[in-house]
Amino acid sequence: MGSHKDSTDDFPRTPVTQAGREGLAAMLARPGRTVVALDFDGTLAPIVADPEQARAHPDAVSALAALAPKLASVAVVTGRPAGVAVRLGGFAGVPGLEHLVVLGHYGAERWDAVSGEVTAPAPHPGVAAVRAELPGFLDGIGAWHGTWIEEKGRAVAVHTRRAEDPQAAFDALRGPLTDLATRHGLIVEPGRLVLELRPPGMDKGRALTEYVHELGAEAVLYAGDDLGDLPAFAAVDKLRSDGIPGLLVCSTGSEEVAELKERADLVVDGPAGLVRLLRRLAEELPGTSPGDQERNAAS
Repeated sequence: MGSHKDSTDDFPRTPVTQAGREGLAAMLARPGRTVVALDFDGTLAPIVADPEQARAHPDAVSALAALAPKLASVAVVTGRPAGVAVRLGGFAGVPGLEHLVVLGHYGAERWDAVSGEVTAPAPHPGVAAVRAELPGFLDGIGAWHGTWIEEKGRAVAVHTRRAEDPQAAFDALRGPLTDLATRHGLIVEPGRLVLELRPPGMDKGRALTEYVHELGAEAVLYAGDDLGDLPAFAAVDKLRSDGIPGLLVCSTGSEEVAELKERADLVVDGPAGLVRLLRRLAEELPGTSPGDQERNAAS
């Protein structure tokens, strides 16, 4: 695919793949028919040791507010509860983000800025069972020291970032936690030194695909940083094959997720790089009025 350096200084002319260049061209031609979808942690917000301390990059909200009025939609697609992502991101009540959508819990929850409300189905009973069993389970296999549990409402996650050897702890826990999840009808979603136990059936790829089709979008950008974003990358590839151009962006400050980086059309240097990309897009895309959007969509 060529070099995956942070090419935001040259953007918007140089995605490293032909498919990425076609996706960008479609966005520039039809912004009013474009969906920009973004992961939260590691993409809009820097990775931190305590997930509750995560906050969107200081310039992320203003960049999104400049960009969103030119698009069909901006969506935040995250494994976090939708309401938590809204709070940590500071997305509510922001001029320019009146139509922002947050697809939380991999699409199982949805927050719309228009209503300010979260809609969601009933929680999976296996999550409560795992939540009750997990502390004793970790203690029983000698994995309690240095690991910690994050409560995520419709899921529960085990982090190893604070362990003496974080990667070894992650590798050792993956099998036993998969077995535990399977017993309760759940699956394990691996991430950056975190293993999340959650219900099957939804992932970022499915959430993104359903949202793109719901809006009748004609172009899509997706940006992510972690293993949980691979289904969204695969969804954009499928949308491309179905005639909907797309641009895949990897936000990375490390080499932890090489596969995502290799599949990206454009790589940016973490949330700061993504903010630069969003601002450049806002500058390059034509028109902000509904009339401009209709003319761009019809062209």
